[in-house]
Order: sequence, then structure tokens, then C-alpha cells
Amino acid sequence: MVKNAKDKKKKNTPRRKRKSARKSRHPLLKFMFFGGLFCLLGLVAYVGWCALSMPDINQAINRTRSPSVTLIASNGNEINSFGTVYSTIIRASDLPKHVTDAIVYTEDHRFYTHCGFDIISFTRAALTNIFAGRYAQGGSTITQQVAKNLFLTNQKNLRRKVQELLLAFWLEHKFTKEQILSLYLNRVYFGNGAYGIEAAANKYFQKTSADLNLLEGAVLAGMLKAPSRYNPISSKTQALQRAKVVLGILRSNHLLSDKTYQQALQLPLGPRKPAKVKSGAYFADSAYNETLQLLGEPDNDIYVLTTLDQKLQEKASEVLQKNLAAHPKAKATQGAVIIMDTKGAIKAMVGGTSYAKSQFNRATQALRQPGSSFKMFVYLTAAMQGMTAKDTITDSPININGWRPENHDKKFYGEVTLRYAFAQSLNLAAVNLAQKVGVGNIIKTARKLGITTRLNNDLSLALGTSVVKVIDMAAAYAVIANGGYAVWPHMVEEIYTLDGYQLYQRAAPQDLRIIDEASVTTMKKLMREVFKTGTGRFARLNRETFGKTGTSQDHRDAWFIGFDNELITAVWLGNDDNSPMNNVYGSGLPAQIWQQIMR
Repeated sequence: MVKNAKDKKKKNTPRRKRKSARKSRHPLLKFMFFGGLFCLLGLVAYVGWCALSMPDINQAINRTRSPSVTLIASNGNEINSFGTVYSTIIRASDLPKHVTDAIVYTEDHRFYTHCGFDIISFTRAALTNIFAGRYAQGGSTITQQVAKNLFLTNQKNLRRKVQELLLAFWLEHKFTKEQILSLYLNRVYFGNGAYGIEAAANKYFQKTSADLNLLEGAVLAGMLKAPSRYNPISSKTQALQRAKVVLGILRSNHLLSDKTYQQALQLPLGPRKPAKVKSGAYFADSAYNETLQLLGEPDNDIYVLTTLDQKLQEKASEVLQKNLAAHPKAKATQGAVIIMDTKGAIKAMVGGTSYAKSQFNRATQALRQPGSSFKMFVYLTAAMQGMTAKDTITDSPININGWRPENHDKKFYGEVTLRYAFAQSLNLAAVNLAQKVGVGNIIKTARKLGITTRLNNDLSLALGTSVVKVIDMAAAYAVIANGGYAVWPHMVEEIYTLDGYQLYQRAAPQDLRIIDEASVTTMKKLMREVFKTGTGRFARLNRETFGKTGTSQDHRDAWFIGFDNELITAVWLGNDDNSPMNNVYGSGLPAQIWQQIMR
């Protein structure tokens, strides 16, 4: 009996353990169940919140184009227009099939079969981005792009992506595929201020979208990947290369035969060459941005009266391009010019040698070393501390922890006046002066005059080793030109609606003195001497002028900044890749360009 009891006990032990294991798993299963349920409810609540905070759909649907912003020069001529220049509404069915095929198969080849979201494209794009370690590919469908363009902003966050997806499903439920495609074709951006395919056809090929040939349709479809890069105004070569890719996609999907593919490559682009980009294109971009800062995105078409002097603009652009072309041995491929009056009104802006090749504005965006043109702040700081043009400073060898700056001619001049040291652009004298007045005080002076970039807090600052913007340097020199009053560079004077209602008028700023009169007088004496006996003597005019040259290390940057009683002009030359020029000094080619413009 005892043996049987023991056997029974042994027999029952595994069963008790199994029951105990089941009981121990029950809390875990409950936790997983309720945890999953909680996450699901949270997801549903978040999606619901996104749905409730969506914009007014009916209002967005009725908006078929972006309001246009037309910029006007001071003489009344049009500079440029932004927004939908041509606003004719088209339907997808009005277009040739090869045009719609090119766009659909390039942008979203499963458009006619998905429900607004393409899981295959999304997964492929996500994996590509993960392996690339950056955003390299997008997975949005045409419907999602319509949702974003009509209702949402370009802000990248989870809420916007959820709203975009919800709106895409709503669009697919509410409209037919042709209607969605029509919405897309009337809203999508094709570069150069052209919104919608009708605007693009007019802009690039001077024809209606219904008359686009196969190659033109492929060019427009190819532009959607990067409108600024693949449009035929910026680069016809790149536009055609991209169009060839689009035609290849159509051929691989059996929409083109090999013969038709080859014939398409030989078709013309438009009845005539695209319109030449105006010389004020860099100015126009900056003035447009200033307009948006003043008003935000406009609700109606507006006219913007600007400060641009069109004749001066054309002259500045012409002089810069001709001089660089005439001196190929200088190895200077880029330049920038800013011309403003003593109140800060920008009269001309040249941001590069060719807007069609590069829209990067070197006058407002590039960060370059100013070289000796920065010495103006050093000497101004000395003047503000009571020094005069007749006071002296030592031009002697310097060794600061192995840093041994030199003068251009490798000589030392001993005790020299500020007038002489500034006019001859002596580096050692400038460093000694900076040490005397204090680098921190020089930085304060530069900030007071409008330099916005980061400045190195060491003595090399006196030789212009910190990067600056051309527009900031022009504004700083304008403070000396106008007698010591603050300058705010600006391009917009007035803004009107099409029916003449005034939305904005620039108020005359109150005169705010930031530099005392005695310091300004001292600086003008120094800057006048630059033209009389110094590095700017080859830029002389038959009137009183003031200025300073600048050359950075290894001739990577060359400057000439100067003014008369009315205008301040800053000229910069260099290369975008920061490679050295061939012995180009500020006193040479930049001074020559400055003189020709100011003459």
C-alpha cells in the first residue's frame, strides 16, 4: 500500500507542474492582450485626432492654382512672376495619351490599381532609405501627392503622413481616377514658377498641353523628380537625359515600340527656344522671399514694386560676365555684385555668372573670406576709441604661437600712420592694431554694422579669415557712406492687389545713428586714401570715392567694396569649389569691374 501511494504521488507530480505552468502563463497572456488592446485603442485615437484636425476639404478642392506674385522694377517693367502664370484648367482626358502615360508610369505606375496607397512602392522606398542611411527615395502615390498639394504643408512629421494617407483614401472614394489625375496635373510644380501642366507647356514649349509631342511629354514627366535640375531652361542636356529615362520606362512597359522610342528622341522641343532668363533673376528670387516674409503666402494675385534699377542691373551683370570671359587665365569662374543706396535699397544684385546654370545666389547665400576688406572694422573700432588718421601703429614681425602673418611684399614698414597702413593694406599693422583695440570690440563693431555670420575670436580676424556674406559687407560699408546711420537692406517698396488695393508700403525708417560722426570722418579719410595712393588707385573715377580692397589666402577670394555719395557697390570674385584663382587681387580684376559699373 505504501509503495502504491508513492507511485501515485510520483505519477501526479508532472500534472501538478503542468497546471502550475498554465497558471503562471495566464498573467503574461493577459498583460499581452490588454497591452495590445491599449496600443490599438491609442492608434485608433491618434488616427481619429488626425482626422478631426484635417483642413477644410471643400475649400481646398476649389483652389485650383497658387496666386501669382509679379515683381516690378522701379521703371515699371516686369522683372519676373511667381505662382501660376497660366491658370487654364485642363482635364487628363484632354491630353494626349502619351503625356498621361509618361507621367503615370514615371511617378506611380500602379496608379490605376491601388486604393490610394501602394504598399509595394512604400516598402521598396523604405528599404532603400534604410540601406542608404538617408532619404533617397519616396514612396508616395499620385493620390497622396494630390492630398499633400491640396490640403497639407511640406512639413515632415507623423501627423501629416497619417493625414495624407486618410485624405488619399477619401480622394479615392470621392473621385474617379481621371479626376484625381486631373487634380494632380493642375497642381503639380514644374519649376520656374509654373504650376500645372498647362503652365509648364506654355512656359517651356510655347504651346498648349494638348499639343505636346512624345518627347515634350517625357521631358515634363521627367522634371517632376527635380524641377529645378531637369527643366530645359536650367539645362537642356539634363532635361533630355532624364526624358530618355522616361521613354525607356514606357518602352519597358510595352507602351512604345523600339522604333517609336528612337523616333521620339529626334523630336523638337517647342516651336522656338525657351525664353532667355532675365538678368534680374537673382534679385527676383530674393525679392520674392522678402515678400513672403512681409505678407506670408498671398491669398490673391499681387504686384510688388521693388527697388531694382533695371539699367543698373543689366549693366552690372554685363560687366561681370564680360570681364570674367575676357580673363580666362585668371581662373575666376564666379562672381557676385551688390549695389545699394545709402538707405539700404538694393538697386542691383548679381548672384552669379549664369542663373540658368545655377540658382545659388552668391550675393546673399555664399559664405566667403573677405580678406583685407574686413580691415574696415578694425580701423573703425580704433577710430571709435579716439584714434585718428594721423595716429601711428607699428608694422613689424609677429609670432603668436607659430602664427607669422606677412605683408604682401614680405617687407616691414615700422612706425606708420593709420592712413598709410590702411591705404597700403599692411597686414602686420592691422594685426597690431587689432591687438591694441581688442578682438572682442572688433566683433561688436562688425555686429553693429550688420555682419550676421560667425566671427573667429582671435587676431586672424583682422586679416578677414572669418566668412561673411557679400550683402552684409555692402550694408556695413553703407553705414560709413551715409554718415554713421543704421542700414537695413531691402528690395520691396510697395505691394498691391490687382485691383489697386495697397497691402504694404515701406515706411521711411527713423535715422538711427550707430557710429559717431568723428569716427565716420576718420574712416572716410582712410578710405579716400585707398583711391589716391593705395590699393584702389586703379579704380579711380572723376569724383570723390571711398573704399577698400580684399584678397583672401591663396587668392581664393578677391573683393572691392566702395562708394560715392549715392551708391555702394560690393564686388566679389572666386570659385564655388573654393579653389585658388591665378593671382587675382582685389586691386586688380574686382577693382576694374567696380570702376566700370560705377562709371
